[in-house]
Amino acid sequence: MNRKETLQRFEELTKTYLDELEKMDLQELTQKPADDEWSLGQMYLHLIHSALTMQLQNIKVCHEQQEGAVLVSGEKTEAGIQVFAQGSFPPIKIHVPPTKQYTPPQPTTKEELVQGLKNVLDRMRKWGEVIEEIPSHLKMLHPALGALNAQEWYALVEMHYRHHLLQKERLQAFLSQRKQ
Repeated sequence: MNRKETLQRFEELTKTYLDELEKMDLQELTQKPADDEWSLGQMYLHLIHSALTMQLQNIKVCHEQQEGAVLVSGEKTEAGIQVFAQGSFPPIKIHVPPTKQYTPPQPTTKEELVQGLKNVLDRMRKWGEVIEEIPSHLKMLHPALGALNAQEWYALVEMHYRHHLLQKERLQAFLSQRKQ
């Protein structure tokens, strides 16, 4: 997928997330199927924070170092090679035990989620204008996927949002069952 296709798909995904968010209230967004699982609101915050503090931040670091040295050397891990060859994460449920560092807090308002999604979309649009100008040899490490360049980090934002559609569907099904 090229930059334009990535951005177009990301815009569509963001619209999907915003449209679904519109239909729910804060109480629904904070309900969890189990103590060790996330609510829909936590999933939204995970997407927003991952994009802003890791994926887009790593693009920024690569961009700012264009005239400097290589940030990291190395290649993608086997998992990274597979993810980028497929253009997506495998459709599996990934369960990470709750921790203060990884588990998102509950949202305090629905507007927090709306603004967060819009902020990520705005930054994706801005980076989309220059992403192809960032040299591909400048890389930052992903904890599971290995050394990624700015273009790969950009694509990862869209892939991550798409991956969480399965979790969104499971959580919405949980909420629908509770209403019955």
